Amino acid sequence: MISKFSVLYVGHLDLEDVGLGGKPADERWYSNERFQEAYWTAREVAQMMDERGFWCLWTAEHHFQREGYEVFPNLILVNTWLATQTQRLKLGCAFNVLPTWHPIRLAEDFAVADIVTSGRIVFGIGRGYQTREVESLGAPLLDGDANRELFEEQVELLMKALNEESFSHQGRHYQVPAPVEYRGRPLENVTLVPRPLNRPVEVWQAIASGRSIPYMAHRGIKGMISLTGEQIALEMAELYQAEAAKVGRELELGDGLCLGFGLYLADSEQEAIDRVRPYHDERYKWFAQFGLVRYADERGRVWGTPGAPARIPTIEDGVEQKAWLCGRPEDVIERLQEWEGRYPGLDQVMIHWAEGMPREEFKEQLQWFASDVMPAFLDRG
Repeated sequence: MISKFSVLYVGHLDLEDVGLGGKPADERWYSNERFQEAYWTAREVAQMMDERGFWCLWTAEHHFQREGYEVFPNLILVNTWLATQTQRLKLGCAFNVLPTWHPIRLAEDFAVADIVTSGRIVFGIGRGYQTREVESLGAPLLDGDANRELFEEQVELLMKALNEESFSHQGRHYQVPAPVEYRGRPLENVTLVPRPLNRPVEVWQAIASGRSIPYMAHRGIKGMISLTGEQIALEMAELYQAEAAKVGRELELGDGLCLGFGLYLADSEQEAIDRVRPYHDERYKWFAQFGLVRYADERGRVWGTPGAPARIPTIEDGVEQKAWLCGRPEDVIERLQEWEGRYPGLDQVMIHWAEGMPREEFKEQLQWFASDVMPAFLDRG
């Protein structure tokens, strides 16, 4: 049953002139002073969520984004700070772009954060999807096979470092420990200092195309399916369940997953659609070019594949695909209950803050959601 409600804030600024007819995404270029606003926005929203009983605020790692859509380069750092500004709220990394890190340095940073926040940082990893940042920081992305090979070796090393008392690793990209003497003796293994407070570490990863699902399920990595049409989401969840069973993990459908939705509450579905339209459209002005439209046509073909649509989606498409929840609180409750009935193992739902929606408007939406939607799920005893 759904019992945890989260929010994804990728670190966008309050954008002006939004929507399809507004300022082109690539023409946005903000000052350093404006980038700083995202941190105060994160604090305001985190504090409000903390007071209202939300489970986790997820943030996203990105680099070089002078356009203002995603401006947090270090999630462990910002989330450790947010933990000092709140009392109970979890702070999630969605996601640390692993190819841009040395996995041991990432493990060390997380271990420190896990200790000083008493376990309030939720760890997540990703392969990256933007060439400007991944390739510029010295890792492959255009070569998908090379990116996957590097990522999977990094995960292996990362898991050893986080969870084992001592470890060694001999791979194509990393040799740990180095083949040197230390204090007169050859090194055979090393220990992460410190190690996380809570082990084994719970690890999350985005599920985008579905190709990563077998690897994730076999390694016990949990999956986030966000803003994805219902048919594709169901296929992903069923594949995750089936792959987990192959390694002896018998899961109810939805167990180990988080489903993310767009949201707008209003007195009617049409009013919600009309009000959220410019923010929805601003989001896809930026993200559609990265291939992040996970909808299927009536024949089950994924958008962008031969014969299926290949365009920026409308909010009507999102509502039809059941990736966006628009309408009265009772309508949203009914739709979430439908998802809950379909996914008996699902306990987590995440609300995606549409890029372009001003901070104060989104806070009003979250407060309404917390008062009129969440109790239907949290007050069941």
